Amino acid sequence: MLSTTRNNPSHLELAMRALFENDGEPIDRRTSRSICDAIGERLQQSMRPETGLSDRLRQLLDELRRRDVPGRS
Repeated sequence: MLSTTRNNPSHLELAMRALFENDGEPIDRRTSRSICDAIGERLQQSMRPETGLSDRLRQLLDELRRRDVPGRS
């Protein structure tokens, strides 16, 4: 878990502050999309691959599949 203090804020905290303190000009849709894509790529690179689904998530997906098939209950 990240610990933050007033003198050492986390990256997320800095980003959130920037959102609310920003009084500059808004960015256009294309720039916003590029930023989102870059963040997504970095997240994918930094996150470790999952070993598999949790038992609970597997149960929920199975339930969705059962409900999705017409004529079955």
